[in-house]
Amino acid sequence: MDHGQENITIVDENGNEQLCNVLFTFESEEFGKSYVLYYPIGAEEDENEEIEIHASSFTPNENGEDGDLLPIETEPEWDMIEEMLNTFLDEEEEQE
Repeated sequence: MDHGQENITIVDENGNEQLCNVLFTFESEEFGKSYVLYYPIGAEEDENEEIEIHASSFTPNENGEDGDLLPIETEPEWDMIEEMLNTFLDEEEEQE
């Protein structure tokens, strides 16, 4: 996976593939990782008009493409991701 990619294919624990839209990617110097926020293509909005957004860390391969998605394992990482998401969403609202 690279930082400009628009779609990724996620394979769940049952081996099912799901195509997802990449919301945005970013790197964290604090944690020394890259992160991707994404949501399934065709996802339905809930009653609050929100779509469930997923987050994973990833390590690009040596050629800068693809890579392995890894789960977020610490509370400080989740806090940082939530802050980045809120900033991203605020900027999106300002552009509308």
